[in-house]
Amino acid sequence: MMKRRAYSLAFLILLTSCGRLDAIPYAPVQTPETWLQIQPYVEFNIGSQNVIFVQPSTSIIVYLLGIITVAVGLYFFRIRNGQRSRLWWGIALLLWGLGALLAGTSYEAFSYAIKCDGRDACLWTSWWEIIYLLFSVWSIDAMMLAVAYSSADGRLRKWLSGYAIANAILYFLVVMIGAFIPVKFLISFELLLIISAPSILAFFILNGWRYSRYKERLDFIYLGTWIWRGITIAAYFLYLISGNTASLWVKGLWFSENDVLHIGLIVWMMFIARILAPRVKDLIE
Repeated sequence: MMKRRAYSLAFLILLTSCGRLDAIPYAPVQTPETWLQIQPYVEFNIGSQNVIFVQPSTSIIVYLLGIITVAVGLYFFRIRNGQRSRLWWGIALLLWGLGALLAGTSYEAFSYAIKCDGRDACLWTSWWEIIYLLFSVWSIDAMMLAVAYSSADGRLRKWLSGYAIANAILYFLVVMIGAFIPVKFLISFELLLIISAPSILAFFILNGWRYSRYKERLDFIYLGTWIWRGITIAAYFLYLISGNTASLWVKGLWFSENDVLHIGLIVWMMFIARILAPRVKDLIE
């Protein structure tokens, strides 16, 4: 009886939160018609169903990123060999890859069906994107646990591990509050970047300090890993502020700042798989 009540309560909460997300319109307001006017799309039929596939090339690239990332995560599991750092790297990339697939579905490929179809005004976000936000931050937290086992020991390892777990729980609570009330900033990509920044900075500091002191090859490779990610994020923002996306779309060239980001991350995943993964190992206390 108690379990049944708990399931019923969870179901009611989910319904309530879904309704709250419906209260956040896209800004500036877009109708289903204008949604298709501001971005490229293709339309085709599957049986009796009419399917609108938005930003085709970008969607294909982000789906490719998701599949590659999941594959690299599974590769870490296959070569785990008892290493807890490899286990957490596998979890991190599995979450990252699944998040990329969710993001590509709601932000791009099927954004019309999820956010616009049958509505007077398109929605700003969806549960696909809420789960993507959670998976993305949890992925960084799992990386923190991986780095804690491979690049730290003693109190520092415990502190980094505690931070990763606390950050994952805190962000989950923040996102749930943002979805239930709703509060737009709490479920925004901007907050995701703010929440993730301390971990990324910690990676640079820890592996930079360790390499300057011990000259370990793994720390050097870690530095290259974090530097390439930083370059990719910087390239994304530089392309974003350049305004090239809109001008290229007008000319029929479907290339955006998201393509810059996703292509950079595909290269990052290949680097992780080929260079980092075989050399990751636990630091013996």
